[in-house]
Amino acid sequence: MEDTEQRWSAEQVLALAPDAASQKAGTRLAVPGPWSGTGTAGASEDGGGAVVWGLCAGSGSRPYRTAVDLTGPAFNCTCPSRKFPCKHAVGLLLLWARGDAATDADSGTGIGPAEPPDWVAQWQAKRTAAREKSPAGGGAGAADPQAARRRAERRAQRVAAGAAELEQRLTDQLRTGLAAGREDQRVWDTVAARMIDAQAPGLAARVRELGGIPGSGGDWPSRLLEEYGMLHLLARGCLALDAGPDALPGALSDTVRSRVGYTTAAAELLAGPTLRDSWLVLAQQDSTEGTMTTRRIWLRGARSGRPALLLSFGAAGRAPEVSLPVGRSLDAELAYHPGAVPLRAALGPQHGSPTPGHLPPGVPVGEALSGYGEALRADPWLDEWPVVLSGVVPIPDPGGWQLADVDTDSALPVDPRRLGRPGLWRLAAVSGGHPVTVFGTVGHRGFTPLTTWPAGDGRAGEAVAL
Repeated sequence: MEDTEQRWSAEQVLALAPDAASQKAGTRLAVPGPWSGTGTAGASEDGGGAVVWGLCAGSGSRPYRTAVDLTGPAFNCTCPSRKFPCKHAVGLLLLWARGDAATDADSGTGIGPAEPPDWVAQWQAKRTAAREKSPAGGGAGAADPQAARRRAERRAQRVAAGAAELEQRLTDQLRTGLAAGREDQRVWDTVAARMIDAQAPGLAARVRELGGIPGSGGDWPSRLLEEYGMLHLLARGCLALDAGPDALPGALSDTVRSRVGYTTAAAELLAGPTLRDSWLVLAQQDSTEGTMTTRRIWLRGARSGRPALLLSFGAAGRAPEVSLPVGRSLDAELAYHPGAVPLRAALGPQHGSPTPGHLPPGVPVGEALSGYGEALRADPWLDEWPVVLSGVVPIPDPGGWQLADVDTDSALPVDPRRLGRPGLWRLAAVSGGHPVTVFGTVGHRGFTPLTTWPAGDGRAGEAVAL
């Protein structure tokens, strides 16, 4: 098993919790009292990852069996919670991370190296067997190619019809004037529903945002016109796809397809070329729309220097299952989704447990903006671009926060939608007026800080989530 120095920090564990309630409940369980039968073991020869386990006393007569595979990480617990990880997994990881001894009533041992009990070994064996049988591992048969082709043709027809309908709607709006754009949100929701029927969820998402622009204040007509223009461009791209495979260059065609809502299965991506690297986990953020939770995990390859975005989803109150500790490095293989600016990726085989990372190399503000401009030129619908800024100082200002470059006169405004967030004041507290390294995303509204590292600390394990 890993040395104590290799263990995660409490902040990294809490970052895996699906919500604040789970953090609070897990913290209450991070004491030796409720736990027994705890232990840790390193990666096994049959493919099982490093694991931590324990028995947690609950309200019933039998304790809950809780285990965490640190390689995934993956979580298993016999409690009825639908959250991943549950409070018991969070509490166990906190106890392990702090190096506390959870006293075993029988042996008197704590959370240290031990032989996994049968229930832990069986869970790991099932995980190994599932990976071997997955399509990425070659264990599943291919679907009927003719049936798949017919489904693809029917969808292409629906998407083209939806794009044509959207084009007509935008044309009508411009003819009647931008003031007519101040329609009820329900009107745009209806148009978005038509795009869903056309199997173009990407178009639907952008259409749905139009209804909120007139009430957003400021120069809303300019913003509305910009969104009309971007939607028009995307709709024209959809129609070009329908015109034939040579109507758009390959990379642009892939980008249009992804923005419209076409997806490629992870198994299909991982069956092709993959990129193995030591991936530093830069940030993990959750957002909720309705009952759906979207988790975005940002990575950066130590050798390739390439950024990557992992997306996972949880529905009906279930948190996304993919969780990675911020500030750790993961030796893994990724496969990128096609596009003019490959960014989203699928997580493939992992080689070992996450290890302590290091401070990522950053760039000054000017270079970050140049990189964003290059990416935007290749993908005009790009909403955000990941950058690591070095040597910047957060400056609170009544007109909006800024990140000022200490070596130049450049400054990058913080996205106004982040104003008032506690994370901004946490960033100022970590900085203390001194330059820090900050990871975040830059877009047309400004910069969104997500993670920071204190000045003079070369360990990414000390990353502070904002």
